[in-house]
Amino acid sequence: MAGKERKGDNQKLKMLYLAKIFMEETDDLHALTMPEIIAKLSAYGVNADRRTLYLDIEELRRFGLDIIAVREGRYYYYHLGERLFELAELKLLVDSVQSAKFITNKKSKALIQKLESLVSKYEGKKLQRQVIISGRIKAMNESIYYNVDKLHEAIGADCQIRFKYFRWNVRKIMELRKDGAWYQVSPWALMWDDENYYLVGFDSAEGKIKHYRVDKMIKISLTEEKREGKDQFRSFDMPRYTKILFGMFGGEESSVTLEARNDMVGILIDRFGKEIFITPVDETHFRTNVNVAVSKQFLGWIIALGDGVKIIAPDSVVEQMKAEIGRLTRQYL
Repeated sequence: MAGKERKGDNQKLKMLYLAKIFMEETDDLHALTMPEIIAKLSAYGVNADRRTLYLDIEELRRFGLDIIAVREGRYYYYHLGERLFELAELKLLVDSVQSAKFITNKKSKALIQKLESLVSKYEGKKLQRQVIISGRIKAMNESIYYNVDKLHEAIGADCQIRFKYFRWNVRKIMELRKDGAWYQVSPWALMWDDENYYLVGFDSAEGKIKHYRVDKMIKISLTEEKREGKDQFRSFDMPRYTKILFGMFGGEESSVTLEARNDMVGILIDRFGKEIFITPVDETHFRTNVNVAVSKQFLGWIIALGDGVKIIAPDSVVEQMKAEIGRLTRQYL
């Protein structure tokens, strides 16, 4: 029949390839003319003419694609406008993936490539350039990607898990803790702190809440036993839990009084939140009370602040600080 469009090898995929062309080949700075669109479809084994393409583009618009046509001289230039994600939003996501220590380099690259597919190939290069300048220390345990999924599965199934826990030795080899014995806990929550992923769970044997680095867990499996610790987690306050810990190292929780110079208030607010109560001491100093798990990491954080912050009370924590200072003095004599 005269005027009928000649069929190509992939003619049934015409609309899919047309959408693919708009998503991959166009953006606000890159557009295609109708002859260019026809040529690109032809490369995919799809034949098209102007008349049917006008209808196809209108159908894609009705489907939800923001296809914009702008006339310049003799031609109309077509490009995809609004997308699910803006380039600025994807840059934030890419930086988050690249910054996350718990995601290995291999998995970071795979995730970023998938994010690049959400923009045109031209904008995808901008995301890739961002990756190149963002080299960071990453986890070495490739299984973490699947550990997180397994832990979410266990939480959703309301069951306990078994796993083995390791640390790195001086030969950079995994060394199992507890001589390779199995850990068994009730998983209740996953949290991200200090660029690491942690599982927060209930240890029935010790009757208390504990946390574990997800990238140091291996051989995770779900058990048939139901989770325990529901009463403990009913009143569990995750933000408070993370706030009192330093570097996720535990210790005896205590209310600690700090005296600090006025210029240190921002550091304390960043760490403990705006709700801390500030009591002026004189024109240049103030005091505040904070709840913390007193560990060497907390004491080290105070030491790192120099003469700007000082522990005033309780006496037991002041004595711990004195002992730590003594230990450091002996260590560097």
